[in-house]
Amino acid sequence: MTLPNPAELLPRMARELQSLLQRRGIAQAHFIGIRTGGVWVAQALLEQLQLDSPLGTLDVSFYRDDFTRSGLHPQVRPSELPFEIDGQHLVLIDDVLMSGRTIRAALNELFDYGRPASVTLVSLLDLDARELPIHADVLGATLALAANERVKLLGPAPLALELQTLSDS
Repeated sequence: MTLPNPAELLPRMARELQSLLQRRGIAQAHFIGIRTGGVWVAQALLEQLQLDSPLGTLDVSFYRDDFTRSGLHPQVRPSELPFEIDGQHLVLIDDVLMSGRTIRAALNELFDYGRPASVTLVSLLDLDARELPIHADVLGATLALAANERVKLLGPAPLALELQTLSDS
């Protein structure tokens, strides 16, 4: 399987995001990346859009509904939101949309900070393995993987995708 090149996806994604925000009448949106890959994609999009806005970061580890099964990741870091959430238009960015559980966790965390006016979801990849009814507003590409395959975003610069095969153990 040939994986798409993020450098080729990002310019189109930036144009689509800009167009979507304009159609919705959103003049100012705050960008929030989900650690770690979503932060890298958010930084790349801000660069593409030539925006010098502060970037919020979320670590949704404590908000995951599978936290007790997966345990505490050793690199959990606090979320950083350098702007108000209440009443603001947010662009939430993740690298890979798979089950939808990471996005659900991110929304739960955001609403703990306030009630945003809107949330626009951007994802570099959709693995079309949804468990929850969550879909990206702006999407780089959709991939169909075998059950034992995953995609990992490498970065922060340059961004690259790596196909990984899970062991059967």
